Order: sequence, then C-alpha cells, then structure tokens
Amino acid sequence: MKKAVVLLSGGVDSVTAMAIAMHEGYAVHALSFNYGQRHSIEIEKARRSAKAMGVAKHLVLTMDLASIGGSALTDSIPIPKNRDAAAGAHEIPVTYVPARNTIFLSCALAWAEVLHAYDIFIGVHAQDYSGYPDCRPEYLHAFEHMANLAIKAAVEGRGKIRIHAPLLNLGKADIIRRGIALGVDYSLTHSCYDPSPDGEACGRCDSCLFRRKGFLEAGLTDPIVYLST
Repeated sequence: MKKAVVLLSGGVDSVTAMAIAMHEGYAVHALSFNYGQRHSIEIEKARRSAKAMGVAKHLVLTMDLASIGGSALTDSIPIPKNRDAAAGAHEIPVTYVPARNTIFLSCALAWAEVLHAYDIFIGVHAQDYSGYPDCRPEYLHAFEHMANLAIKAAVEGRGKIRIHAPLLNLGKADIIRRGIALGVDYSLTHSCYDPSPDGEACGRCDSCLFRRKGFLEAGLTDPIVYLST
C-alpha cells in the first residue's frame, strides 16, 4: 500500500485532506506539531481524528516557535476579532506564523524520506493563500522542486516527491461538503485561534468566522460549541 505523510493540524481543512488521501488509497502517516501555539488544544483534536480515521501512524513533533514569536498565534499579539474579511483581503494577517509551512513541510519531507514515501498532503486552500504567503500555489510548486533536489531517493532516481494540495481551489463550504461525503466527523475538529481554557471556540476570530460561514453556506450545522453566537 502506498504511503503518504499528511500534515494534520486537527482543523477542518487538514482532516478533510487526510480523508481524501485515505480515499485515494494511501496509508496515512499523520504529522502534527506542538509549536507553542496558543490554541494547542488542536493537538488533542488531531489525535482524536487520527484515531477515529484509523491512520497508520500519528506523529506529534514539539518545537518552540513561540521563542521566535512574530505571530498572534505564538506571541502576545492580540488575536483579531470580528474582522471584516473584505477589508483585510489584501493584508497578511497577524495570525501568519513566520515560515511555518516551510518548517512543517521540511519535517514532513524528512519523515517521508525515512518512510520511503513520495507523497505529502497539505490542506491549504484558496482562502488561505489569499492571506498567507506560504499557502500560495507557486510556493507549493517551489517547495516540491526544492524537495526533489534535496532527498537521496530523488537524486538517485528512485522516486520523486509530490506535494498534494487537494483543497487548493475549494472554498470552505465545498471543503466541508467533500469531507461529509467522505465520512469526516467534524465534531472532532478544532479551528479557533483563541479558545477558552475549556476549549470552546471564541466564535469571533478569523478562523471561527470562516468555519461558521462555511457550514452555513453548506447548509449544515456546525457540531462544535462556540462561546459567542
């Protein structure tokens, strides 16, 4: 059975990408990161989704990106709330974590090389790359090119790395519909950037607003609990 490394945050997008990889016949090796993010509850959600979906292995790596800072997710910068999506469409938001996807994809590449796997899945999509520079299609193509210059198997001609972004051109509602069709249990996921100590979603950060809008447009009820309605 062919193997794939799937970047798994525990949110709607990454869990849906994982479901797609499994549907396409891959033995999924899920990779999550405890990197000092304030919403670290997503790690437990990732574990629950990985277990429920029966992945081959789930690896959680710990690293301290909070020491670098520079993001509202890892530093003392306030999380934006009730932000007008249209007003911020041309800005890189403060929730961008410097070089995060480059770091995560590099770790995925290392694990893929050890596993003799040549496929890496990441759940980025159109909404992401309108705001985050390391979610753009050209970035993913460039990383794939670099990966095949970097690993032993590619240099020796035994295999080439492919970066899969199956959600790339989908909106949130379409992603949710795709996941439901594949049997994803979204009650096990977490999206909020600024959850309560008990893990309830704030309902007002960008991620919550996009998630709620996606479920609404998909004509479905979001199964998680929000502090704000």
